[in-house]
Amino acid sequence: MNRAKHLKVLKHLRIPAEIAVAALVAYLIGFQFTSLFPDYLPKIGGLWSALSAVVVTQLTRKEATSSASLRILGSAIGALTSGIFLCIHPFDPFGMALAIFATVLLCSAFKVPSHARLAAITVIVVMVTASLDEKLNPLLNALLRFLESCIGTGVALLAVWLWPSSRSSPDAGA
Repeated sequence: MNRAKHLKVLKHLRIPAEIAVAALVAYLIGFQFTSLFPDYLPKIGGLWSALSAVVVTQLTRKEATSSASLRILGSAIGALTSGIFLCIHPFDPFGMALAIFATVLLCSAFKVPSHARLAAITVIVVMVTASLDEKLNPLLNALLRFLESCIGTGVALLAVWLWPSSRSSPDAGA
């Protein structure tokens, strides 16, 4: 294989490799972090961190930074809404739908409607996690899910900024 073809193949492998490495690192850090809290489901911590890394990893640094903003603010709104809801009412699917409704409404009220999808996903994760063990403190559970989102987001941003290639334009690495 000549050098030009070899470089082209490497460029096409860069994004998949970056996403895979970011997800792996985020999972391991999220798992270890959540392990510090007995009974708070470290595999969920790893999962949520890895998902956040995948969501935030984008083709360019600008897109990744924008995605990180959506992820963090959306996760904060969703975690807060679901944590408060679970303090008042235990998990049930209809309550989850009501919490999602309230979360999307809050995103509209705060003029961040683009954050609503990630906020709603956070509500689902917090509430389903709460249903796995009803002894979990709802606010700590919500806070952990938010912090795990931050872990994955941070790992993804580091990957995008430190990965050895130009990331300034959408054509970078293509």
